[in-house]
Amino acid sequence: MTKPVPPRPGQGAVRARLAEILRVDQAGELAAVHIYRGQAAVMRASPGRERIANQLQEMEGHEQVHLSRFNELLTERNVRPTLMSPVWRAAAFALGAGTALLGDKAAHACTEAVENVIEQHYAGQIEELKGRDPALAAELTQFRDDELAHRDLAIEEGAHEATAYPLLTAVIQAGCRAAIKISEKI
Repeated sequence: MTKPVPPRPGQGAVRARLAEILRVDQAGELAAVHIYRGQAAVMRASPGRERIANQLQEMEGHEQVHLSRFNELLTERNVRPTLMSPVWRAAAFALGAGTALLGDKAAHACTEAVENVIEQHYAGQIEELKGRDPALAAELTQFRDDELAHRDLAIEEGAHEATAYPLLTAVIQAGCRAAIKISEKI
């Protein structure tokens, strides 16, 4: 589990940390929507993959709910989104489409890899916020539970059977962790 990040000392430190949390979470949900869109686009174009395309579309819908809520929170709390949003949108769609082109199992391995990182990320934030902003911590807990359901479905669908599974998931997880660090600051 990721250790909670303590607020920086000084005036406005708690607000600055909350801005980082909201900015990175909004960016992550934006990316998740576009990963699923990329995967679903490939699956819809492939005969016999309608069931998986429908699953992906449903998961995209969950992520869209999360994204909409983070968009509201950014507005309510006067926090700007990451400047990297256009890059993350394109990279996420490419990751989704690319893994789907590698096959069903690779698409599921992508979902599992991303959701594992996000679950750990949310767990750290929940721990950090539960005393300071319990309402936001509760929302993040619900979002984390949705992400865990996506991960579990991906595993059930054969994520671990993907070709080069260890390498594929390691690369995706490293990319997610880098995007988190970048999105908090930029």
